[in-house]
Amino acid sequence: MVDPLTLDRWTYRLIYVAVAGVVVFVQILPLEERSGILPGPDWMLCLTFAWLQRRPDYLPPWLIAGVFLMLDMLLMRPPGLLTAFALIGAEFLRARQQVSVETPFGPEWLQTAGTVAGIFLGLWTVLALFGVAEANLGLLAVQAVMTALAYPLVALASRYLFGVRRVTPGELDPRGLTR
Repeated sequence: MVDPLTLDRWTYRLIYVAVAGVVVFVQILPLEERSGILPGPDWMLCLTFAWLQRRPDYLPPWLIAGVFLMLDMLLMRPPGLLTAFALIGAEFLRARQQVSVETPFGPEWLQTAGTVAGIFLGLWTVLALFGVAEANLGLLAVQAVMTALAYPLVALASRYLFGVRRVTPGELDPRGLTR
């Protein structure tokens, strides 16, 4: 018999991978001509940060790295670049995660927006350093702002659509890990 907590963790990990598959499928569909359109938010970055700040045990670093590397390959981005920055940002937020139900959403949103801005600034720096044509600071800044603005929607969807809620202090063992 499988421990219910282990089953719960693996179920949400599979849901995360399935959502990543749906996101990449929608992004590669040739639905319209995309020239002249502003970049949209990075939905997987939003989802990763929303789940990570609520249930860090659902997203181990290896899963985040694997999903973002898959996205880099399928979306024809520089392999591993956004993966590295997303993993650094995720671990930054994991280290500062407050395990309390009373944590207000405003500071969480600002911290996430700052992390997203740092990720896109680092991404632009590396792309510009190597002279990559996609190193457009304006477009990356717009995408960072769109990602930060989309975060509350993804956090709401995570809570009410997927049921990912914050860890309560009673669910933690003395080491700070979920039971």
